[in-house]
Amino acid sequence: MRHRQIGRRLDMDGALRRAMFRNMATSLMLHGQVRTTVPRAKELRRFAERLITLGKRAPSQAALAALSGDELTAAKADRVAAYRRVAAFLMNDDAVARVMTEYADRFRTRPGGYTRIVKLSRRRPGDNAAMAVIQLVEAYEPVAATEGESASAAE
Repeated sequence: MRHRQIGRRLDMDGALRRAMFRNMATSLMLHGQVRTTVPRAKELRRFAERLITLGKRAPSQAALAALSGDELTAAKADRVAAYRRVAAFLMNDDAVARVMTEYADRFRTRPGGYTRIVKLSRRRPGDNAAMAVIQLVEAYEPVAATEGESASAAE
């Protein structure tokens, strides 16, 4: 029995599983979505959300510009440490740059839940595995009121 064991084994050893999730996380960060099986998508979500949270917690370039002295030195060190932690997991420098800049800014105000899993109706031919697409959610932008709504609100 696997009491108190976290994560799915997915019928592979640890090194192979880690390599697979590193590749899948890199593809997710580069392309915004990955098509895979449902259990792999659910497990990949853990890794992807941690990477984006690391990017968010690092001080942004705008925040660094506002600092000076010892605060600036400490903030730069925090940013470099976060960059290195993300780079240690992802397999591509472009993916690391996107996590640290684009995704960190995009999800700065979001408290979590950066990914979405959409189950596909078709199953994989061959082994009949349930398939899903894991994708990054879009940044929340409030919908502007249309002319009809604003006119009725003014009355």
